[in-house]
Amino acid sequence: MKFAWMKWTALPVGLLLAGSVALAQSSTPSNPPAQTKPDPTIAQRKENQQDRIANGVQSGQLTAGETANLETKEAAINGETRADRAANGGKLTTAEKQQINHQQNQVSKQIYQDKHNGATQHYGNSEVGQRQENQQDRIAQGVRSGQLTAGETAHLENQQRGINQQVRADRQANGGKLTPGERQQVNREQNQASRNIYKDKHNAAKQGKAAKKQ
Repeated sequence: MKFAWMKWTALPVGLLLAGSVALAQSSTPSNPPAQTKPDPTIAQRKENQQDRIANGVQSGQLTAGETANLETKEAAINGETRADRAANGGKLTTAEKQQINHQQNQVSKQIYQDKHNGATQHYGNSEVGQRQENQQDRIAQGVRSGQLTAGETAHLENQQRGINQQVRADRQANGGKLTPGERQQVNREQNQASRNIYKDKHNAAKQGKAAKKQ
């Protein structure tokens, strides 16, 4: 009788232990699937490149000539993107996205190389130098805000490159200084460049921020 009693009292305990183990197993969280970082959209990639260029302009790591070259390439990519979208009902095919990303990879490498090649844009504390630096700051702000398109920036930086080359040539011809007439000429050219910067930043053409669709 004692043996039978022990057998029947031990049975619920065994069932309870088995149920506890099953419950613990079911409550243990399974390993979540690996999170993969989504690829940046075409628009986000374009915006990132523009921010990097703007930072290089403002820091002096990019010269006016380097910036003009980079923005000319960006303008070409933007034109190709618009043409592809127009031909496909506003969308890009997978192959077109791959092609654009390949081109942006090349520009990205060029941005890095230009920002680390030792060629810097520093203007000094002279009146002419301060004017040159102020123009670059205004252009950088317009690039970063989207007020200046890549094409507009390329045009403005080509204009600044021409002025910078003229200033260097004039200084070399005069022992590092500018004559009063040369300073007046540079200021007239910078006045015209300043009007162009203002006009381009306040026209209808904008470098749009990252859009939802690719």
